[in-house]
Amino acid sequence: MSEELDLVRQGIDEVDKELVTLLKRRLQLVAKVGEIKSRLGIPVYAPDREQDMLAKRRNEARKHGISPQLIEDVLRRIMRESYSSERDAGFKCVNPAARNIVVIGGNGQLGSIFVRLFRLSGYTVDVLSRRNWEQDAERMLSNPSMVVVCVPIDVTLETIDKLEHLPEDCILTDFTSVKVKPVERMMKVHRGPVMGLHPMFGPDIASIAKQVVVCCEGRMQDQCEWVLSQMKIWGARIEKVTAVEHDRAMSFIQALRHFTTYVYGYYLEKYKVDLDTLVQLSSPIYRLELMLVGRLFAQDPSLYADIILSSERNIENIAAYKDCIAEQVDMIKCYNRENFIREFLAVREYFGEYAGQFLKESKQLLDQARDSIVHQTL
Repeated sequence: MSEELDLVRQGIDEVDKELVTLLKRRLQLVAKVGEIKSRLGIPVYAPDREQDMLAKRRNEARKHGISPQLIEDVLRRIMRESYSSERDAGFKCVNPAARNIVVIGGNGQLGSIFVRLFRLSGYTVDVLSRRNWEQDAERMLSNPSMVVVCVPIDVTLETIDKLEHLPEDCILTDFTSVKVKPVERMMKVHRGPVMGLHPMFGPDIASIAKQVVVCCEGRMQDQCEWVLSQMKIWGARIEKVTAVEHDRAMSFIQALRHFTTYVYGYYLEKYKVDLDTLVQLSSPIYRLELMLVGRLFAQDPSLYADIILSSERNIENIAAYKDCIAEQVDMIKCYNRENFIREFLAVREYFGEYAGQFLKESKQLLDQARDSIVHQTL
């Protein structure tokens, strides 16, 4: 029986080796695609091509009696690796006539991503920070085509105030996670093109492909479009909203979400809950929740403090959320099962089609999480 099992396992090993060889060949082809896209200025991410390819492979899987979801999961993981490989080929320069680009805070984690991307696209990029401001600011800011403010929220406005004498055709933008005040200040300080940008991702991404960059128009947007076109070539998805709309949405997307995650971690620490036991007994979905909590506390606390405390709107929103929790606690203290179910169904109706969509998407995430779990002995 052991010999029979060994023979089958040897067959599996041989197939796995073939898969590795095929993956290597596919990545080599992807590298060639990246070179062609770079030369022609084609965006890294082509959603129509991706969806068409996945649909075809799913159909082929069905014909062979293979789970279409399995094939899609495998291909999406391969494509994620492919996007990371494509960026190494560089990108077409949308505006070859551009003068230098200055990234203030370009040595930081997020700023350095864009410094690299602009340089891969053929632009001359200068980096300013507190360390070299006195020595290099006058020279770097004498005639740039664009200045990007990518500094912590608490020093964004004072940094913008130092940019009074930029050329009138220079684009002034920022990467801050709040928009109303920075955009207002940039328009006050600078008479030329202004827009606010918010990259909706952290510094640990492998590729900017499929990532969202929010754009809040300020002034002379037509002169800023080449920057957005360049980001689209990198694979980014540009979403345009007003600064007011942005800050209202971020109060929920960032401030409230980060605060509730912070409080959950604070609660666990306060009552010294045994994390080893929680991890060991977790379902994949709870493990994902713990991962999000741990992820937050593994990062810079000043970043989250600045996001949460960046506006009165955030504080008001969090306070209203606290009242909502208190209201729901009062309900469950009464063991009011009927009210709970009624409220639950009302929220389900509010989510509408998103409820089913999110259920499907979360199932894919949970399957991936389950595959990666390594259990430790208690």
